[in-house]
Amino acid sequence: MNKDLVIYNTLSGDKEKFTPINDGYVGMYVCGPTVYSDVHLGNCRTFVSFDVIYRYLKYIGYRVRYVRNITDVGHLEGDADTGAEDKISKKARLEQVEPMEVVQRYTIGFHDMMRIFNTEPPSIEPRATGHIIEQIEMVQSIIDNGYAYEKNGSVYFDTLKFAEDKKVYGKLSGRILEDLMVETRDLNKQDEKNNPADFAIWIKADESHIMRWNSPWSIGFPGWHLECSAMSTKYLGKTFDIHGGGNDLKFPHHENEIAQNWGACNCQPANIWMHANMLLMNGKKMSKSIDPETGVSNSITPEELFTGDNPNITKGFSPMAIRFFMLQSHYRSTLDLTDEALIAAEKGYRRLMEAQKVLQNFTHPGGGSAADLDSEINQLIDNVHKDMSNDFNTPMAMARLFELVPKVNGLKEEHLSFVDLTSETLDRLKQTFSDYIYTIFGLMDESESAAAGGGALDGVMNLVIDIRKSARENKDWGTSDKIRDTLKELEIQLKDGKDRTTWSKN
Repeated sequence: MNKDLVIYNTLSGDKEKFTPINDGYVGMYVCGPTVYSDVHLGNCRTFVSFDVIYRYLKYIGYRVRYVRNITDVGHLEGDADTGAEDKISKKARLEQVEPMEVVQRYTIGFHDMMRIFNTEPPSIEPRATGHIIEQIEMVQSIIDNGYAYEKNGSVYFDTLKFAEDKKVYGKLSGRILEDLMVETRDLNKQDEKNNPADFAIWIKADESHIMRWNSPWSIGFPGWHLECSAMSTKYLGKTFDIHGGGNDLKFPHHENEIAQNWGACNCQPANIWMHANMLLMNGKKMSKSIDPETGVSNSITPEELFTGDNPNITKGFSPMAIRFFMLQSHYRSTLDLTDEALIAAEKGYRRLMEAQKVLQNFTHPGGGSAADLDSEINQLIDNVHKDMSNDFNTPMAMARLFELVPKVNGLKEEHLSFVDLTSETLDRLKQTFSDYIYTIFGLMDESESAAAGGGALDGVMNLVIDIRKSARENKDWGTSDKIRDTLKELEIQLKDGKDRTTWSKN
């Protein structure tokens, strides 16, 4: 087990040597999606980041309980406490369906997308609606401890009293309570609260609200922040090792989670708080609004990335090329998605996978001694592990692997001799490449997946692509559309590039 792991803790603002509460075990909670729409690419980046963190913790010997929730109630439009509608209820009302139909549809879609990006499922995936009792009990504990009050059937957390007593509110996000008081003073329907910065932990439902439960205070529903406090406590204990999520959740969500846990049990919920940074596009925050300079929106969906059907990119990219692209940036750094960067990542991914094939197919000729090459390779392997143990630094660990790629490719080109490399070092090199590419980075060899159907299928698909190309050139849209629709039914995806069309099986 690696005892040298250090993790950046948002709460302290510094890197800390990781020491789990229980030796050999890690409890990790990550805030999951609100399932009222398709998962967006920024969320995918966050969940891929924590997937690698989960994988590495297991790789270095820990038993990990990874809890990632599904928010299916309580997340209000605009994240306000009042005068807003629950996102899922709003979607259900607009589509004239049951809220749980909305939840089911987008939960399935979320899971499908996570499988496409090859993320491992969490150990436990609790839903907010399945833990109403625990949330009501937590609200009552907070009231009993003097940090919440009831007004007209709703219950509010007394932020000012808590901040004065515990001196911890704002520590995670760096927000100053006095500033928050001014910022929130003019928001809708603040008259019910004792102070503008107070937030709802139980909300009385009006007659139009679809999702509602009985409670000691009213027929209503829990506040968004409450669910994570209740579910993380239930499955990981009052204090656990790691709490993660996107950078946008620092405030108010995570700051209020900390307040709720202190209010309920007088203890800090997680020792380490981790935050994945945001995804940019062409150097700007993603936005669906039309950019006056370019005439297009600065946004893209995962599906559009796969198909290339978006004006911001010139072609489609495979899920593994996109995952590789995400890992080229540290999880705490912003990641700028551009067409050029994706193309470069695609080339890098292919280069790494080709080196992996060359290495695994090479057989040591026997003999050898620990010469300079042997020492150099072992040092690079050691550095891969050191970089990954330094706050899960995937770009640096990946860079170390790429330092080894020319040496590996020398085998294929027969201008590099491995005679002076010991068989032990070669075995270690093979194991390191395999471990990092597949087990830790979570990449898959897409060329092998495509070839699983055999060479005959490749030939048939090339013929179909040629027929479609001819049909489009002849403006035979009926044939072109029929090919496209039939392949879609067979879950075969065509990706049109500038020079050629490629295919993949979903």
